[in-house]
Amino acid sequence: MFKKSIYKYLGLAVICAAYTACKLPEVAQRAENKNLPAGFSDAQDTLNSAKIQWKSFFTDPDLVSLIDTALKNNQELNITLQDIEIARNEIKTRKGELLPTLGYGVGAGIDKVGRYTSSGAGDASTEITPGKGVPEILPDYRFGLQANWEADIWHKLRNSKKAAVSHYLSTIEGKNFVITNLVAEVANSYYELLALDNQMDIVKKNIQIQSDALELMKIQKEATRVTELAVRKFQAEVLSTKSLQFDIQQNITEEENKINFLLGRYPQPIVRDGSTFTELVPATVQSGIPSQLLANRPDIKQAELELAAAKLDVKVAKAQFYPSLGISATVGYQAFNPSYLLKTPESLIYSLAGDLAGPLINKNAIKAAYLTANAKQLQAVYDYEKTILNGYIEVANEMSNINNLQKSYDLKSQQVKALKESIEISNALFRSSRADYFEVLMTQRDALQARLELIETKKQQLNAVVNIYHALGGGWN
Repeated sequence: MFKKSIYKYLGLAVICAAYTACKLPEVAQRAENKNLPAGFSDAQDTLNSAKIQWKSFFTDPDLVSLIDTALKNNQELNITLQDIEIARNEIKTRKGELLPTLGYGVGAGIDKVGRYTSSGAGDASTEITPGKGVPEILPDYRFGLQANWEADIWHKLRNSKKAAVSHYLSTIEGKNFVITNLVAEVANSYYELLALDNQMDIVKKNIQIQSDALELMKIQKEATRVTELAVRKFQAEVLSTKSLQFDIQQNITEEENKINFLLGRYPQPIVRDGSTFTELVPATVQSGIPSQLLANRPDIKQAELELAAAKLDVKVAKAQFYPSLGISATVGYQAFNPSYLLKTPESLIYSLAGDLAGPLINKNAIKAAYLTANAKQLQAVYDYEKTILNGYIEVANEMSNINNLQKSYDLKSQQVKALKESIEISNALFRSSRADYFEVLMTQRDALQARLELIETKKQQLNAVVNIYHALGGGWN
């Protein structure tokens, strides 16, 4: 009757445990939205420039050499490579949790029990052969093997391993994203440097033009055709332009050092040839279709893998509510005298035990971990959607930018041509007293500004091509 009562209560306890484990907190679930527009424009061409390797996309040998050096030495990229190694080791850790653990133990000690205790009284009353009695101070020597294994009933450990694999693959995509950023940053900085070189050349040439105009003003002043005011105005303009070249020189130094930093080296001159900068024709970029971003952009693939890992983390957290089954075993030898230690079977010890344990009450910590895992999974969904949306918008913006910059460059080229002719005309008119010095001064100033803006627009065109190549996911493969 007593045994039946025990079994009845044990069965009731198991049922209660199973019921409370299945009663999980309410959580919000949301599937990710992968719906993308059919195209970036009316065209549905599937040709995509992201498939082109960066060594083929960039044709300037100096730029290719700089990017190659950056990919070998950049510290941020090397840090990311260590993230991959950390994630790889995490997989090994999770894989090890699926397997039984086997260890060894060696120990020695002494034990003295009180005479007026159950153990002491028992030792005193035991009848054994004289001289073979249990010592009052009892040594203890033992060694053996111990094994433990948790049966993965609810796939908690397997899902944890799968999540680690997803995190590992995510770090690889993270590395690829760092590479695309690095390639684009080096290329943009290189074109910035070429633009500054050309602006410096323009400023130096303009200083010569303004100096010639200043000498003309001095001659005109001696002939009493202009006043000292005109001379001073032209002199101030020459000084202003000369100071501009030092501003540009500082920008050149900073841009060179920025590239050197990306290349992981201390400041040194950057090899380049900007003599044909204004003649560079931006490469034609094929944008393909938006759905290709899912496969080409490393940041989107990284966000997708992080989402997969977050979903698995929810399953792992859910499994914490269910009971776990652990099996442990021990085998070895134990004796109070070293000479008896290897006697078999007298000194042989072994054990085998199974434990079924699970949470019953006060599960707030487990509930909190489960709710946190669900919240992180929702964050991963939103991050994935945001990354896709950001990728689409980046491509759309750069496509529009390329189109508008080409129109702007054409108009600025015409402006520069017109102002160049205006300088010659204003000088001729001034010599014949048909234009005043102020018109000559403003024409030269406008021409300088227009030529600097033309170089800036050319640089923006080249940067836009780099940026759309990056936005499409090019540069890492």
